[in-house]
Amino acid sequence: MNRSAAGKEAMVVSPHALASQAGAETLRRGGNAFDAAVAVSACLAVVYPHMTGLGGDAFWLTYSGADRAVRAYNASGRSAGLASRQAFDGESGIPLRGIRSAITVPGMADGWEAVQREYGRLSLAEALEPAIRCASHGFPLSPDQARNTAERFELLRGTAITSEIFVPEGVPPRQGERFLQRQLADTLRKLAAGGRDAFYKGEIARSISVFMEKNGGLLRAEDFADHAGEWTEPVRGSYRGLELFQVPPNSQGFTGIMIPQMLESFDLSGIEHGSYEYVHLLVEAAKMAFRDRDRVLTDPAFADIPVGALVSADYCAELAASIDLRRASPSVSRPVGSDTAYAAVVDGEGNAVSFIQSLYFEFGSGVTAGDTGILLQNRGSFFSLDPSHVNALKPRKRTFHTLMPAMACREGKPYILYGTQGGEGQPQTQSALLTRMVDYGLDPQAAIDAPRWVWGRTWGAKTQELKLEARFGADVAMALASAGHEVRTVGAFDGIVGHAQAILIGDDGTRYGGADPRADGGCAGW
Repeated sequence: MNRSAAGKEAMVVSPHALASQAGAETLRRGGNAFDAAVAVSACLAVVYPHMTGLGGDAFWLTYSGADRAVRAYNASGRSAGLASRQAFDGESGIPLRGIRSAITVPGMADGWEAVQREYGRLSLAEALEPAIRCASHGFPLSPDQARNTAERFELLRGTAITSEIFVPEGVPPRQGERFLQRQLADTLRKLAAGGRDAFYKGEIARSISVFMEKNGGLLRAEDFADHAGEWTEPVRGSYRGLELFQVPPNSQGFTGIMIPQMLESFDLSGIEHGSYEYVHLLVEAAKMAFRDRDRVLTDPAFADIPVGALVSADYCAELAASIDLRRASPSVSRPVGSDTAYAAVVDGEGNAVSFIQSLYFEFGSGVTAGDTGILLQNRGSFFSLDPSHVNALKPRKRTFHTLMPAMACREGKPYILYGTQGGEGQPQTQSALLTRMVDYGLDPQAAIDAPRWVWGRTWGAKTQELKLEARFGADVAMALASAGHEVRTVGAFDGIVGHAQAILIGDDGTRYGGADPRADGGCAGW
């Protein structure tokens, strides 16, 4: 499958070619963009298990051609009823891995049914068929999964059930070997037959909660039974005449509006693409947005988050005026996870879906829930045990979330769907993609291929590095270092800067898609 494609009828992009193929197959069978998006999401949960899975969360932006409206769906889970600060007495923080890091209900399955029930044409069972097939019959291990499995071999073999699935021979499997997940296939069949209630109120929930209680975990059956995602109004902003949409908190999506709106104060036509000035400006704008994000972002049910004020044009212009184009500002960000999968679908009926899903760290908690085949996320480890912190752990609370799918509309219709894997890098890469397509005229594939960067602490890092792909060249790296950035050059096409995908709909209706060469993705368009 190609990494780039163009077509007048439909377009599917994702970080794994088999998932993009699942979306195309669903469209050709009579499904619409919403059916295809669920098929892509479910297939990613199987073929990209180090990045995402049924044990994780998702966020969705949808555009209905019939309704001519953008809506957001929050498919992220809340903390267990037992997940109080007292449950971690004597510990400096919630463990990053292991069963005690798996303290939030997985929200993904709820999102599948919600999106399809609201807008889909096919049944959930039909949308899950490609995922079930890949899980039960196997698929060739992708380069990215093979690499991540080798890097996290000790984690994966630390739990017997996880080890049996991911390193069945006691050694990391090689790229191209057939990878089977028969237990996960059985779980997906139960979900296909019984819908979301099979996951949250039926046999699947019971199996997970029994396993958790037996092994010292905090999630219980009532946590699953009480879970529900919700449709919400997206956060809105503007850039160069486009209307920008992001999912609201508990997502960091509003930073993906703050940064572009800061950039509107600058004439990018006078700044060379890929130059020191270009990278420095976008990094400094991101720092400003992150400062406010870290101060306020949590579950809006537990705090008043002034999103409207933060994304206002006046406030963003005020922040832009404080950017020094010659010197790096000091700023601190908290380490966040970076392993996620973004995908997008548009169809011939004017429908569009931009969505993203994750287990948080690669392979999440590292714990597979009994015989379900479900690898549980460790998203809840980002809660703080400091009672005065805005993101302090409380029962039945959603945590600060990095996931943020994006959509830009022109004259009321989808124009660009874009997003990326990469925690702290998501708003940075989104802003780079947006400026490259809008200000510099690059097509989606060229915008994705061009060298990128990521500033801040990815999980486990102790520095505030500006990681810069080697293709920028020594002169740009030296100029950034001279301005005060802590520069580290990484590979020419380095996964540390994220896995991006994008779709742009041209003036004549042609859909142009791009998939990241740093991942294993593909585009399907016709």
